[in-house]
Amino acid sequence: QCNLTGSWVNDFGSNMTINAVNGRGEFNGTYHTSVADNPNAIQKSPLQGFQHISEQPTIQQPTFGFTVKWNFSESTSVFVGQCFVDKHGQETLKTVWLMRLRVNNIHDNWQATR
Repeated sequence: QCNLTGSWVNDFGSNMTINAVNGRGEFNGTYHTSVADNPNAIQKSPLQGFQHISEQPTIQQPTFGFTVKWNFSESTSVFVGQCFVDKHGQETLKTVWLMRLRVNNIHDNWQATR
């Protein structure tokens, strides 16, 4: 069974720590990105998320989602994905993400999502 709790590192060297997932699938933790398009110093940032808890014990590769509130910019990112376990028991998270930047006015809205 795939367990989100613990430390994870992506291909770019960013690291994430997910604290214990409760019985409702809620979790929190921190995300420390190694890549940022911002002049400020990168800081560890809080995350809050949910894992789908299945009542079927045969479903062991859950979907999940979480939000990161970046502490070093006025941006927010959301990630959704699934936890996979290969035949050797190795856990892998596969995700997609969106980041919303703060813009000064509605006319700049078109450039605010990456």
